Amino acid sequence: MEQRPLGRTGMSVSQLCLGAMMFGAVGNPDHDEGVRIVHRALDAGITFIDTADVYSGGESEAVVGKALAGGRRDDVVLATKVGLPFGQDPNQRGMSRRWITEAVENSLRRLGTDWIDLYQLHRLDPDTDVDEALGALSDLVHAGKIRAFGASTVPASEIVEAQWTAERRGRERFRTEQPPYSVLTRAVEVDVLPTTQRYGMGVLSYSPLAGGWLSGKYRKGQEVSGPGSVGRAQRFPGVFDAANPANAAKLDAADALGALADEAGLTLVQLAIGFVVRHPAVTSAIVGPRTMDHLESYLAADGVELSSDVLDRIDEIVPPGHTINVADNMWMTPALTPAARRR
Repeated sequence: MEQRPLGRTGMSVSQLCLGAMMFGAVGNPDHDEGVRIVHRALDAGITFIDTADVYSGGESEAVVGKALAGGRRDDVVLATKVGLPFGQDPNQRGMSRRWITEAVENSLRRLGTDWIDLYQLHRLDPDTDVDEALGALSDLVHAGKIRAFGASTVPASEIVEAQWTAERRGRERFRTEQPPYSVLTRAVEVDVLPTTQRYGMGVLSYSPLAGGWLSGKYRKGQEVSGPGSVGRAQRFPGVFDAANPANAAKLDAADALGALADEAGLTLVQLAIGFVVRHPAVTSAIVGPRTMDHLESYLAADGVELSSDVLDRIDEIVPPGHTINVADNMWMTPALTPAARRR
């Protein structure tokens, strides 16, 4: 599998990253199968694993740690995340020095490792000064507990602000960004991806199948049903509701893309992942299997090269920079939230 530079960190990672969100109670509760999935991914050439402390309340990290025990830890660039609420305690969330310092120790214990290669803020916390987080994360780098840090789902303006803050305060800086990116969710092409390129940041994009819409299951004339996992159903309620006009538009696009994949002799999964990894700003596409069959379908996308003709056809179906349902961008400018609007 192709290995690519992770921005300017000096680390190299596989163009497919194994996402571990589905390991544990909200996805696949069978820990042994999770271990087998990790081992199959490593054997196939994946060298990059991404998880988070909140996935199944820490179960995901524990499964990954179990899979890497026995000598496989050194073969992997290991990433995890902090910031989403871990419990009811208001201090067990966000990006305060207090929580980051506590959470990293918990993640290290669950993962069974002495260091984390990439530690990411799951979301920026608007109630916390970004310098607070940069200071805490910089100290963790200097202590050797993490090698680099990044963030997820950050608007371009806030990426720039964080880079400037790091430079002016003498902090280590965000080295990576993890945005949602798929054929149906292309808004990051406008400014986020160009911004990461300017700052030499690695990009590990999530949801290349648009939350399942590009799995091949959703075509016209077929029943549109909800996610197969409890986790996705909880996280994206009503995401496949056919009465939603945005979903009708996504179904139109998914059907057209499915027909294009058929013409090209590909599965829709291959076309969707091949599209994401083709963007010059993208380092690695995160694939999050719940079952071994899911993993095999993702691995089949390795090495797929989309022709210019196919890419042009994709642009006709979903124009560059366009997201069919803006909610799929996964962030909103804070000034547009209901609490911030003066009405």
